[in-house]
Amino acid sequence: MNFQKQITNENNLTIVTEFFLKGFQMRKSLRMFLFCLLLVVYCGTICGNLLIIVLVSTSRNLHTPMYFFISQLSVSDILVITDVVPNLLHILLNNGGVVISIACISQLYFFGASEAFECFLLTVMSYDRYVAICNPLHYSTIMTSRHCVKVSILCWMLGYSIILIFIIRTANVIFCGPNIIDHLFCDIVPLLELACSDTFVIHLGIYFMGILVVIIPTTIIVTSYTNIVLAVLRIPTSTGRQKAFSTCSSHLIVVSIFYWTIFSVYIVPTKGQSSTISKILSLFYTVFTPLVNPIIYSLRNKDINKAIQETIHKCNSFY
Repeated sequence: MNFQKQITNENNLTIVTEFFLKGFQMRKSLRMFLFCLLLVVYCGTICGNLLIIVLVSTSRNLHTPMYFFISQLSVSDILVITDVVPNLLHILLNNGGVVISIACISQLYFFGASEAFECFLLTVMSYDRYVAICNPLHYSTIMTSRHCVKVSILCWMLGYSIILIFIIRTANVIFCGPNIIDHLFCDIVPLLELACSDTFVIHLGIYFMGILVVIIPTTIIVTSYTNIVLAVLRIPTSTGRQKAFSTCSSHLIVVSIFYWTIFSVYIVPTKGQSSTISKILSLFYTVFTPLVNPIIYSLRNKDINKAIQETIHKCNSFY
């Protein structure tokens, strides 16, 4: 079955203007089960992250740098999952779906920019924990509200500008052959596999972008947590060490999950890896990670739990 829409230019080169996303090719019953699962996960993710944003905005106890950055992470998680899941649900219902090239490039841009922002933000959050534990006396003067807002804006600008430069190059690539993308969404690797023009410069840009967005932030995070561990081990009492570790355990779990999925999909060589495995790994960092983040930050967080109880109490008093 031919899904592609093509136009022919003056050089008789047939150019693809639409792509067909295959998604998961499986029995209808399994696709309906996955559809329902992803719909529940999507709704839960939106509600969980919106709850954190509202709590951080309204509760005075949460007006601290750490919770401000957590709320920014929630915004990013909402953008990532909204960019991917609605179209993925459509693909599951129809056993595949057609997307025009401009929509495909746009999805790739907003997904990549949000992920890049999250890399920078997690790095800033690790620095915040480093200052809080290794330099507590100067924490309030270093991590001021104005400074946190400026750093957050810088992360947004860096994430979306770096990816924009890369996307402009990708948008100029010519697609003239098969247009079937064996993936869940318009990701860079399966998209460039369909290119007819030379993509050497783009692949070179991917490596440089990987250094800026993944390798350097990872190095900073590892350095920060190395210093944090050394500082915590110097604390004389076990109670003090446990309290210090608890302030950064949630962030460390989130960082580990996020970078494990990123490295497994983009950094580790995928030669010999089946398309199904690649799709499942993609589900982890695009769908399930945004769901897990608010859960991790809420389960063992007394401040957020207290803010939730206060909000419920206010609602009950109002009614």
